[in-house]
Amino acid sequence: MTDALKAPAPGDPSVQAVGQVLQALGADVEHGLTSQEAARRLVEHGRNELRGVPAVATWRRLLAQFQDPLVYLLLAAIGIALGAWAIEGFAGWPLDALVIAAVVLLNGVLGFVQQAKAANAVAALARMTAVTSAVVRDGHALRVPSVELVPGDLLVLGEGDAVGADARLLEASSLRVLEASLTGESEAVLKDAATLPAPAALGDRLDMVFKGTAIAQGTGRAVVTATGMHTELGAIAGMLDATVEAPTPLGIEVARIGRMLGIAVLAIAAVVVAMILLIADIRTAADVVAVLLLGVSLAVAAVPEGLPAILSVVLAMGVQRMAKHNAIVKKLSSVETLGAASVICTDKTGTLTRAEMTIERVVTASGSTRITGAGYAPTGRVEHQGAELQAGPLRDEQTVVLAGGSLAGDAQLRQDEDGAWLIHGDPTEAAFLVAERKMGLTAHRVQRFERIAAIPFTSERKMMSTIERDHAHDDEVVLVAKGAPDVLLARCTRVRVGRDVIALDAAMRARIVADVDALSDAALRTLAVAYRPLTALEQASAMDTVEGLDALEHELVFVGTVGIIDPPRAEAAVAIREAQRAGIRVIMITGDHPRTAARIAADLGIVAPGATALTGLELDRLDAAAFAEAVRRTAVFARVAPAHKLRIVAALQADGNVVAMTGDGVNDAPALKAADIGVAMGITGTEVSREAARMILVDDNFATIVEAVREGRGIFDSIRKALRYLLSSNMGEVLTVFLGVVGAGVLGLVGAQGAVVLPLLATQILWINLVTDSGPALAMGVDPPTDDVMARNPRGRSERVIDARMWSGVLQIGLVMALATLLTIDILLPGGMIEGRHDLATARTAGFTALVLAQLFNCFNARSDRRSAFSHLFVNRWLWAAIALSVALQVAVVHLGFLNLAFGTVPLALDQWLLCAAMASLVLWYSELRKLVIRRVRVK
Repeated sequence: MTDALKAPAPGDPSVQAVGQVLQALGADVEHGLTSQEAARRLVEHGRNELRGVPAVATWRRLLAQFQDPLVYLLLAAIGIALGAWAIEGFAGWPLDALVIAAVVLLNGVLGFVQQAKAANAVAALARMTAVTSAVVRDGHALRVPSVELVPGDLLVLGEGDAVGADARLLEASSLRVLEASLTGESEAVLKDAATLPAPAALGDRLDMVFKGTAIAQGTGRAVVTATGMHTELGAIAGMLDATVEAPTPLGIEVARIGRMLGIAVLAIAAVVVAMILLIADIRTAADVVAVLLLGVSLAVAAVPEGLPAILSVVLAMGVQRMAKHNAIVKKLSSVETLGAASVICTDKTGTLTRAEMTIERVVTASGSTRITGAGYAPTGRVEHQGAELQAGPLRDEQTVVLAGGSLAGDAQLRQDEDGAWLIHGDPTEAAFLVAERKMGLTAHRVQRFERIAAIPFTSERKMMSTIERDHAHDDEVVLVAKGAPDVLLARCTRVRVGRDVIALDAAMRARIVADVDALSDAALRTLAVAYRPLTALEQASAMDTVEGLDALEHELVFVGTVGIIDPPRAEAAVAIREAQRAGIRVIMITGDHPRTAARIAADLGIVAPGATALTGLELDRLDAAAFAEAVRRTAVFARVAPAHKLRIVAALQADGNVVAMTGDGVNDAPALKAADIGVAMGITGTEVSREAARMILVDDNFATIVEAVREGRGIFDSIRKALRYLLSSNMGEVLTVFLGVVGAGVLGLVGAQGAVVLPLLATQILWINLVTDSGPALAMGVDPPTDDVMARNPRGRSERVIDARMWSGVLQIGLVMALATLLTIDILLPGGMIEGRHDLATARTAGFTALVLAQLFNCFNARSDRRSAFSHLFVNRWLWAAIALSVALQVAVVHLGFLNLAFGTVPLALDQWLLCAAMASLVLWYSELRKLVIRRVRVK
């Protein structure tokens, strides 16, 4: 071994001879690295882990919760309120400032706690996936944490091992590797240590194993060629670092609303103050201060300070509901983002399918059968022409196929303590064990046969055989073979028909080939089963050597062929139909074979039967315009690389789509991060994909995504309800003061010497803000949907939370609210349009009360912009409780002496309360009339 490290080997080790790779790495094929050399290389190259995102200090994560335009607006409102309190000589408590500060703090804490919960859940998943690797060091085999592997380490690979680093194979015996997480290939890849003649795509580098994959079958030895960020996994992680995470649609909208409201608040306050200064008889500095305080009160009143808290509470409740559906949401706003999704790009293997190879069809000489059930749970039956297979020649043939396939394999099937069925070994071999159990053959087969020897599967032979002793037939010895149909058929001279064995003539051989082609055309992987009894002479002469065993694999009896598939999840098909009903386009993007991808897509209803997939190679030949058009027209992409997935997501977003991307593999991670919301799998998902995603499905259930869409749409509706309520109510306050000042002479709001009298006091405006912007607004945020949210098309990326129609409604309701308030004052006050008989204090108290009650009536209006307020009137008990509390507080501020002094109110008589309620209800009746007109126009 050289003292100076020469690793890693330059160029592509897959096309370099083993000796050249070993020399470049300074590796010892017999004894491995010494402990000292391994430690030195670990210091030089660093730990074998991907570059992580630097940990963010707790105080920074907490501070980040307040970096929001709406929060900035509220902080400004707090400053203004405190300034007004100072001008008044610090009299009493600055209640409004304290309430707004509490709201801001609550909003920050909710967001911080939720992100901490999500981070802890992700960390727990990461700890579950920590792996070790078997290596040779100092001439001894031992297991070390995979993060301590270094270039030049000698890996020992066995079934069930996770491959800890990229490595060049030195030897391989029936070595099959599951590379779905890296390449998207659903089947285990058969590896071969022979040097490749030319550079190949990642999935075709048969003499290499890669970090993040797993050994499904066989054994091997390999020398580590790359670790950490220098691995293929690291290359994808680097691509991930370069991918910019898109802001959520809700985040963009909230920022826009914050900016818009900030400008509006300043404009409203300035206009009202200027109007009062121009019209009113301002004579002293105290008058100026009073007007400025009113302007401050209006500015604070116009700010919907309840909105950030409502957003946080609504989103947090959505997160909690999603947690019950086994989904971890890493960021609050991500829940709503799925509700806006117009496209779901989904991986196939493990996401739409079960990642559990299953025998679906069995074809023998007497016909074909279909095996029901999917996955490793042995529930299902064997059917012929729609009915359960009965005794007869066909059943006899099927029995031999499934029992024979189970004998000629090394996989194991077992049930754990929780009742779940698990496999160990090659998933394809396990498929025979599951199908055999469905026929009830396992116990009899285990008792009847005893393995004597095995001829392993190799890439050259493309078959595996075992020698079995048949205890049911006087310990007769039989060879059982399983392999590629064309290879096995070439070694067969006879065929099994029922319990008989007949010669395999040309017609029967052609029929078998046609059966195999039909299974392949159905995107099924095919394996055939054959056997033959061995004579005593063959046993004696051939059992001692591998070459002798190989010589036995001829003149076989062909039994039948099975069609195997990684079956689609049943719940995925239902979820896809629901997504399509909601106007969401579902696109499959996979690294798997095009024919398999198209078949699964057709089974799930993503495309029509017979549709084809577009491959990565075909995409590479397209220019930018053709690529964009292909993405618009195609629903299935196969044999694609991570770069293709990124381009597809970008093309969809460029067309104005909100893109959700699901996936479980490392190869999905860059696209997961680039999408508007990435959804990773918690069980089959890699740590890299979970880090890149904004949502993690703990149970890997695709149907949870549709539940999240439903939840997201409901959340969006709740946010719009809260905004509709808050803005229209606040508009009512602003217009009441503005119109009261402008029309003071008409309304009789004139004091001594013609001075303008304000319709509401500053303290009363702040009280209204406190009573109606808190409880009722929060209750509005948890109001259940008023219609079937999944019956709508997704909202466009350019669609605003507050659109023109909502602004129109806000202005109209605010105006009606203001007119009702001012008319109540006019009815009671002398000198206006309607001659009243009460003093200013009584009239102002009545107007104040009418405005509060009008805002409470507005709670019912705001639940929908089309449906009647009387539809599903009692479904939200929290709203009724909030309204009852608000009414009680208003009664208190009108009738309790110490509150009368604080807020300038006087007690009202019963008839005056009834007048206030009647005038306030005008808001409800006007809204009902408006909605009726909207519904009729829509019908026409």
